Amino acid sequence: MKLADSIKQGLREAIEYERGNLSVRRRVVQVKGVPKYEAKNIKQIRLKANLSQASLARVIGVSTKTVEAWERGRNIPSGPAQRLLYLIDKEPEIIKKYILD
Repeated sequence: MKLADSIKQGLREAIEYERGNLSVRRRVVQVKGVPKYEAKNIKQIRLKANLSQASLARVIGVSTKTVEAWERGRNIPSGPAQRLLYLIDKEPEIIKKYILD
């Protein structure tokens, strides 16, 4: 199908949907809540993934001092950092996919 034909078809479908003549399939996705990792858990995750504090910091996008503060219990990771820790905890090998040699 040519691009112009595809655009025309999309516009026709949009008009029919707006008129109520076309239904759309929706998919509802539920995501688990973000766990709250504490100092000892963060260190365990880092060690399980075989990372130094500096490496974990680079993976998550924070400073080494931030990881150090998390592991000492002085600070708590934010929501996005908690989600990344969760992903690393559940699948430590995920990091290998994104390491630049």
